[in-house]
Amino acid sequence: MSKNPALTAMGIQNPEQISRFATFMSEHVDILRITYNRKKGSLLPESKKFRFPQLKKSTMVDSGTRQTEVIYESSAEFRNAVSELEHLMDKRDSSDEIRKLIAEEVQHLEEDVSARIDYIKSLVSKV
Repeated sequence: MSKNPALTAMGIQNPEQISRFATFMSEHVDILRITYNRKKGSLLPESKKFRFPQLKKSTMVDSGTRQTEVIYESSAEFRNAVSELEHLMDKRDSSDEIRKLIAEEVQHLEEDVSARIDYIKSLVSKV
């Protein structure tokens, strides 16, 4: 079972290559634009748009006159895809933050070890 079934259903095979996404609406159609991190010289597209028609529903506005109003709402496929993308981006952001923190800690450790080695060398030279 895929971790991202909505993205897999859209034909996205490598969700780890997604760098960002944007959503917008045009004439009762939700549009999802996904931008990828591609290597230089890649023949694959850098971005791709997916269109999701909105669902048309009638709701009763006034029960006395039985007046109804048409409203449009996003499809479940669109909402699921956006949810999976948000989860993917949150996960990646937290991983990037942890990666930066580890890199800083390694740098501090290298500086401390280097200073300690210099101190020990100075002691050896005094003997």
